Amino acid sequence: MYEVTADNRLRRLIIVGDRVLIKPKSPTDRTNSGLYLPPTVTEREQVQSGYVIKVGPGYPIPTASEDEPWKESEEKLKYMPLQAKEGDIAIYLQRNAIDLEYDGEKYVIVPQGSILMLDRSEDLFE
Repeated sequence: MYEVTADNRLRRLIIVGDRVLIKPKSPTDRTNSGLYLPPTVTEREQVQSGYVIKVGPGYPIPTASEDEPWKESEEKLKYMPLQAKEGDIAIYLQRNAIDLEYDGEKYVIVPQGSILMLDRSEDLFE
């Protein structure tokens, strides 16, 4: 029998379109001068960062139809892949993010257009 573990729960998730699933980094609760900030201040910052966990297939590309438009085609839909890859660190706009909680962990889903910058490190999770 198939057993669902913490390791493979996220593998079952399918991210659609140009969306990216991100695990936010824990925000710093102190300023540079040492003052402690309440959680509401750090959560409302416009720009956040986090780890890319899963990415969607990308932007659908329309297929050129040479036959009659009403005929059904067997051709699969093609996608233009996203720049974000699993394991990247993403800097994204918080206002376009959708907060969610899955299996007790906090995640955000953002469209590719809301990601401002990616930091790709090959040994990020090693």
